[in-house]
Amino acid sequence: MTNTLTLVLGGTGKTGHRVAQGLRARGLGVRIGSRAAVPAFDWEAQGGWPAVLEGVAAVYIAYHPDLAVPGAPAAIQAFTDLAVRSGVRRLVLLSGRGEPQARRCEDIVRRAGTDWTVVRASWFCQNFSEGYLVEPIRAGLLALPVGPVGEPFVDARDVAEVALAALTEHGHAGQAYEVTGPRLWTFAEAAAEIGRAAGRRVGFVQLPMDDYAAALQAADLPPDEVALIRYLFTEVLDGRNASIADGVQKALGRPPTGFADYARETAAAGVWG
Repeated sequence: MTNTLTLVLGGTGKTGHRVAQGLRARGLGVRIGSRAAVPAFDWEAQGGWPAVLEGVAAVYIAYHPDLAVPGAPAAIQAFTDLAVRSGVRRLVLLSGRGEPQARRCEDIVRRAGTDWTVVRASWFCQNFSEGYLVEPIRAGLLALPVGPVGEPFVDARDVAEVALAALTEHGHAGQAYEVTGPRLWTFAEAAAEIGRAAGRRVGFVQLPMDDYAAALQAADLPPDEVALIRYLFTEVLDGRNASIADGVQKALGRPPTGFADYARETAAAGVWG
């Protein structure tokens, strides 16, 4: 039987559900890789992987919770090995910008023995509108353990479009697209821009990391998730990503979406109302 499906791991996430929508809009067969799907996919349950890979020609790999966590390289190695043996001909990996552990996973995908593309991103614009930051923004005060470092927030729609192109078009094999927005924003500037778009003030306060971690623990967040958040805020958001890259332009032939445009569209949709 010829493999025809595209498997979207993390198919209910910020980029994954957009990739799946794009594939369906093109009339292509899609299988969602998630614990709630049938067949179910779980990174911790390798016994279920063969059923998920049956009939699959291409895979979008979005690893949960992050490629930086211990065990991620081993999981990516095991999955890609099985995927290639199962007849998968194209792998597209969502990677983390500025994360050494993520680069290890990229190398695994490069050596998998099939066509590959890496889409390397950092902080999504949609982190402000599709997650736990929505309520603080609605309350008018964003408090995070990050200083005045610039971050080129990238729109998750752009990330998904790049991944979609890599999954469905020729010319993207062997490419590592580093995707960013068109300019740097501090988190204080981003909060102010969201406030302008929403028509009210949204302030920003920098918290000490220990205080922020304690608040997360008090909210019963699992210790491994607290450790990951500590890593992301203290290492990845330390200024290493304070530069613009041209991955969106290279992959799609157009400029990336600006944060101000994202903020206006999101505010108009009533997300922060």
